Amino acid sequence: MMTSAAILLWLLVVICVSGQIAVTDFVKVECKTYNVGQYGQQSMLDCWIATSKEVKDPTVQVVVWRKAGHRVLLFDVTIQAAPRFSFAKPSWSPKDMNVSLLIANTSVADEEEYTCMVITDSGRHSSSTNLKVTAKYSTPIIHSTTVKVTPKSQATLTCNSDGGYPKGRLGWFVGPNRQEKSTETNAKVAEDGLFNLSSNLTLLPGSESSEYTCVVFNDGKDDEATLQLKSHTERQGRGQDQPGTDLATRIVAPLVVIGAIIIGLLLWKKVSRGCFKCRTHRMVAQDEEAAENVEPDDQLSLDAKKDPK
Repeated sequence: MMTSAAILLWLLVVICVSGQIAVTDFVKVECKTYNVGQYGQQSMLDCWIATSKEVKDPTVQVVVWRKAGHRVLLFDVTIQAAPRFSFAKPSWSPKDMNVSLLIANTSVADEEEYTCMVITDSGRHSSSTNLKVTAKYSTPIIHSTTVKVTPKSQATLTCNSDGGYPKGRLGWFVGPNRQEKSTETNAKVAEDGLFNLSSNLTLLPGSESSEYTCVVFNDGKDDEATLQLKSHTERQGRGQDQPGTDLATRIVAPLVVIGAIIIGLLLWKKVSRGCFKCRTHRMVAQDEEAAENVEPDDQLSLDAKKDPK
């Protein structure tokens, strides 16, 4: 009796499992292995429902999207989704076999494993996919700890590049042949999860190179910056950094200003004197002209006034 019951139980299990497998084989959720999303942009996780030839006009009953085990979207008669998550197709309906997930304003925290589970009237299935987030680093900036750097001087060059993901590295290349120098990259994580990179290159006295390039690498080459150093001789040829230049400038400049002031005063005095003579001559000429225009009677009157006798 116990043997018969055990056989019946075993047959029941086999039938149920076989039925489940058969139903599951009718429907499959297929997803890309991984998807790449850009930081701050929209990211899509591609998944779709594939059915066997036996399935005609399937209808989706339930869709569940989970991020690292936490539900971010649920369709069960209605759609319920966490902020920034939605179906990739805005007008999605239960007859649509595209169940891709759309993520708005992608952040570093969205880089996780996602699972999509689907139940249809012809069976159920689930599949997983991954999201990889990337962010482009800023153009490197090179600066020095000293004000003036020449190929013969000792100084430290610092290269910075910010706002990238995943963690990248900075490389230093010297000379036109791009000989790479072995340096360390310091990476700091910002609040938004992005990395800020910095790297130092020490220049020793007597260095013959005048070209230094900093390159930021993030799954390949992102961007670069090059610093060209000018030698002391080249600067002198351009009239810069000559010995005694600053002292000569401090001495000559005041003398030039004083000379200009003296010349200006002399010119002003000369012009003023010339103008005075011109005004005197004009006044004498006007008096003579007035005397010539006096009538005889007027002249007698004037003479009488001068000689009352």
